[in-house]
Amino acid sequence: GEQHFPQGPPLMLLISVQQVQATVVGLLAAVAALLLGAVSREEVDVAKVELLCASSVLTAFLAAFALGVLMICIVIGARKLGVNPDNIATPIAASLGDLITLSILALVSSFFYRHKDNRYLTPLVCLSFAALTPVWVLIAKQSPPIMKILKFGWFPIILAMVISSFGGLILSKTISKQQYKGMAVFTPVVCGVGGNLVAIQTSRISTYLHMWSTPGVLPLQMKKFWPNPCSTFCTSEINSMSARVLLLLVVPGHLIFFYIIYLVQGQSVINSQTFVVLYLLAGLIQVTILLYLAEVMVRLTWHQALDPDNHCIPYLTGLGDLLGTSLLALCFFTDWLLKSKAELGDISELASGPP
Repeated sequence: GEQHFPQGPPLMLLISVQQVQATVVGLLAAVAALLLGAVSREEVDVAKVELLCASSVLTAFLAAFALGVLMICIVIGARKLGVNPDNIATPIAASLGDLITLSILALVSSFFYRHKDNRYLTPLVCLSFAALTPVWVLIAKQSPPIMKILKFGWFPIILAMVISSFGGLILSKTISKQQYKGMAVFTPVVCGVGGNLVAIQTSRISTYLHMWSTPGVLPLQMKKFWPNPCSTFCTSEINSMSARVLLLLVVPGHLIFFYIIYLVQGQSVINSQTFVVLYLLAGLIQVTILLYLAEVMVRLTWHQALDPDNHCIPYLTGLGDLLGTSLLALCFFTDWLLKSKAELGDISELASGPP
């Protein structure tokens, strides 16, 4: 994306807008989790509500701060070394984001759970972060481009969270059933691989447009809003070559992760040839759809003079979670169905055989 800030080092300005978004999204994530839990269990525990909200807001604050500083350092370092930051910062942010966030969430929620008898702790944390929000807004106002992100960057983030929540709902409904045993292990891999690859492609296309065009004006070779899928993957254009390279990484990448999961989990992991083929096919379908949608969405947002990094990546990663979870559930169900038919066929042969 756009990596030049003429008004000086944007460290505090970028962190300020991240903290506002993290506080609000952290609270909304807690509310979404509570609503999904209430739909499933038809009950709401007030103490759990307070603990979840405080854990979510504090985790979002700390994770956003840590990742924000890390990403700024990586981008500055990559530019000094003459390396394209899109190839480094985007996959690191996508992969380390989940790891750092889950680690912080585990620590924070454990702390609040140990002190759950202190009835004022969790409400105080939520109120403190709510009180800090105007301070971050005042800091962000110093930069018009940053303030623009703060004003118009909410809808993609919130909608992406909603889309991703549907993937979580699918996982929660299937994970306890026998035919989906082991799905929880593969879900982060499938969603993570798809999200990483589409984020890289989106960021690369965005950088290309920032370098060779102006917001609102598409280059001649990108005039079509809905390009032919063949042109997305099969031409000599630089973004098409990038899409092909990323698509070629899917199968070897998933095979490596599958082997690692098998080493860690042992015989409890489904390792039939049928499932492996279905698993790889699901990964290819997911990434192919996401890469094509990235091309379409970047063109549409750029035509509207919007920054694709802020308006496309949240949607695409959320769609990656939903697509990945849905296709993985379909893989497990199809494998279970084929095994069941094979077992019934064997039983029928035994029953009809000679006495």
